[in-house]
Amino acid sequence: MKKVLFSLLALAFIFTSCRTLSSTTYIKANDSFLLGNNEHGGFSVKLKNVSPNDVTVHRAPIAGGQHSAQVVKPSESVTVKVEKNTALVVGNQSQEQATVQLLVKGNTGSLSMGYKN
Repeated sequence: MKKVLFSLLALAFIFTSCRTLSSTTYIKANDSFLLGNNEHGGFSVKLKNVSPNDVTVHRAPIAGGQHSAQVVKPSESVTVKVEKNTALVVGNQSQEQATVQLLVKGNTGSLSMGYKN
């Protein structure tokens, strides 16, 4: 019985940990970071701007377009819910590198990550 309980707890831990992604991400000057620019399920992101300059975030459905733009000031945190098949774009329009801390929850196993300037 103890082995079964331990196995179930281990599986629950693995399942939970696979649904969460934590990252410190660096974005070059005048560049953007794209999270989820592919087919996937919904996810949420808690983003903290740890840069001395503003960053922008918006959602971009892979079918085209963009919406829900917002500016994230230095030391500010925002939580963004991202629909399925939609990318979260984090933009850095400053002349210096930007740094953001990301905590992603939800469908993290199939999210693409990359840069676009």
